[in-house]
Amino acid sequence: MKDKKIEKLIKLEEKRQKEGIELIPSENYASSEVRKVLSSYFVNKYSEGYPKKRYYGGNEYVDEVEILAIERAKKLFSVPFVNVQPYSGSPANLAVYLATCQPGDVVMGQALTAGGHLTHGHNVSATGIFFKTIQYGLKKEGVYEKKDLFDYEEIRKLAKQHKPKLIWVGATAYPLKFNYKKFAEIADEVGAYLAADIAHVAGLIAGGVHPSPVPYVHIITTTTHKTLRGPRGAMIMVTDKGLKKDRELPDKINKAVFPGLQGGPHDNQTAAIAIALYEALQPSFKKYAAQIVKNSQVLAQVLKDGGLYLIGGGSENHLILVDLTPTLGKGMGVFAQKALDKIGLTLNKNTVPNETSSPFYPSGIRLGTPAATTREMKEKEMKFIGQKILQVVEILKKYHLPEKKEERGKYIANFEKEIEKNPLIKKLRAEVKKLALKFPIP
Repeated sequence: MKDKKIEKLIKLEEKRQKEGIELIPSENYASSEVRKVLSSYFVNKYSEGYPKKRYYGGNEYVDEVEILAIERAKKLFSVPFVNVQPYSGSPANLAVYLATCQPGDVVMGQALTAGGHLTHGHNVSATGIFFKTIQYGLKKEGVYEKKDLFDYEEIRKLAKQHKPKLIWVGATAYPLKFNYKKFAEIADEVGAYLAADIAHVAGLIAGGVHPSPVPYVHIITTTTHKTLRGPRGAMIMVTDKGLKKDRELPDKINKAVFPGLQGGPHDNQTAAIAIALYEALQPSFKKYAAQIVKNSQVLAQVLKDGGLYLIGGGSENHLILVDLTPTLGKGMGVFAQKALDKIGLTLNKNTVPNETSSPFYPSGIRLGTPAATTREMKEKEMKFIGQKILQVVEILKKYHLPEKKEERGKYIANFEKEIEKNPLIKKLRAEVKKLALKFPIP
């Protein structure tokens, strides 16, 4: 590579990934086949429009690639319609708004602080700016118990009161299975479109270890780069139930994506999605999905046995949400993230239900097992990871988040310097690196 600066950064990132363990639940490793297609000659083409209806010539092979991706997605998820062109998950969700709502319409979604996504109506998102959004949360009591945390009567009450045009079900930080049927009953009562955002659990649904929303919802959106192990991209699906509600829904979705929100699709991305879907259709993918859940449950149990407080009492999917408030005090998520990064365990700070701090200094951490499972780590390695996390949490007990905002920057900077020099942190880093190097990344 002639650009030595970029070459150096690529090598450093490769080293970081190989020597550490990725625990961010929205991250995964794309296969070598997926990555190969991303840099193929399809990167050169412009293909505005849809198969057999392009604005430019020279798209005969692009058409075949997109049709193949669509047909594979239909088969994998048992749906009659799929659009594979969205650049990513957020624009896919925005296309659903454009297809089903008018600016100013009422929409409902799970609150960000309760584990929802920005695009489900949060006030800083375009979805919260251009639509009137009603946010539902989780139960206030018993959040550490292993039970469904949604208050369906409260959600029903909000829906009846505000009459939303569109309701979202799906989250980015919810460790339990979704009861799509109950959400469907509420949506049907008020005549709303029900959209399931399965970005996090799509691979688990494909692998048969998480319930599918297909019988209950009208629209499904998903990214393709999380548990599906594909490239960074997204898909929008319409179910049979969606077609019964609105026969024109597929056409509305297509028009919302193009020309409503974007121009030509990224054909190299479409080809890579097709590869990822092919891989997800293989029998081995079901074993992979099952192992993700096993790993998550084992890791959750280690953390719980070590005295940490887990939202939902554990994990039923790929994700674990830890509330550090009872153990370390409020706002300590950022400290945990930085300290664990130092030993090579990458996860993210996260808000928790009944959050007492802010999204900038949240009280929880979010972690998951898709990437580690892709590297073929199993229960034994999860126990190792859990023990290292517990050791780091013990180190953090001497720290706290300053009450005064102006003191926080300096305090955290000093904390990072101390952690860098901590002998136990150095020892843990060496142990994590030794384990990580035994499990190659694709």
